[in-house]
Amino acid sequence: MNKLNHVAFIMDGNGRWGKKRNKGRNFGHLKGVETVKKIVKYSIKLNIPIVSFYVFSSENWRRPKKEIIFLFKLIQNYFDKEIKSIVNEGIKINILGENKKLPKDIKSTLHKTVYLTSKNKKITVNLAINYGSKNEILHSLKNIKKKINLKNFEKNLYTKNMPNPEILIRTGGHQRLSNFMLWQLAYSELYFLKKLWPDFSPIDLKRIIEKYKKIKRNFGKI
Repeated sequence: MNKLNHVAFIMDGNGRWGKKRNKGRNFGHLKGVETVKKIVKYSIKLNIPIVSFYVFSSENWRRPKKEIIFLFKLIQNYFDKEIKSIVNEGIKINILGENKKLPKDIKSTLHKTVYLTSKNKKITVNLAINYGSKNEILHSLKNIKKKINLKNFEKNLYTKNMPNPEILIRTGGHQRLSNFMLWQLAYSELYFLKKLWPDFSPIDLKRIIEKYKKIKRNFGKI
């Protein structure tokens, strides 16, 4: 049976979900947060040590300014309101990405959240915010102070000291990685679903894990 340490998610389809219901893209983002909460809760139940969510990419700055402001306010308000619950549930929050470009208030909220949850051990939740895998790779190369090899390169990735995802799940119908964890996903099992992110459920995750456990993973061997 295949071991499972890390599941990554590309949460595509929030905006389309909201527009389909004539309530706008931002309504879809609100519902998407509820899905994240359900998946984290179910992942704890399954004893999955690490889950990663692609929240905001380095390319998402091209979106309408109003939507970007709403997304950041959504993140900030959630952590401001839920931080006590997150700490009590044993959830460790980790941020992947470059924070220099983020607004001061969200940087402050994220810094506080990471600090207050740093000792939690039940599950690590990686949030990729202003994240781009190509930038991450360049960041790693620039910070290698010793010989360039696999070990030293991986020590300087945002995911240092973490196992690579065994599973990547992308909702929304598109079959691409969109500059997410290009290095880390080299040997991951990829699952692409037509279902939009707000409709993704713990049952969907359970079915994918059941499929994953039956796969023979060769890593180049026979």
